[in-house]
Amino acid sequence: MDLYKHAFRLLPLVSSDLVADCFELAWEIRVMDMRAAPYDLIALGLEPIRIETTDGKREYAEAQRVFSERAAPLRARLIAECERLMARADFSAD
Repeated sequence: MDLYKHAFRLLPLVSSDLVADCFELAWEIRVMDMRAAPYDLIALGLEPIRIETTDGKREYAEAQRVFSERAAPLRARLIAECERLMARADFSAD
């Protein structure tokens, strides 16, 4: 979620493709969090992740690992964009 928040704040200075990619990941993470919540969201098509069980904990941890791996290149792209912006910035106090 933080990647999306920071990328969105940097619009229009960063690529809208980067912002969209960050949003897509944030959306998927939020859906997983809702599936792991203690609410019945089956009517919305969200199959629960029962984190109170061993299998549910394992499923949740695996999803977090996958999301972390998917976030790494997005984070690198965002850092590269920030470095590019900083390199072009004029910090002189003229």
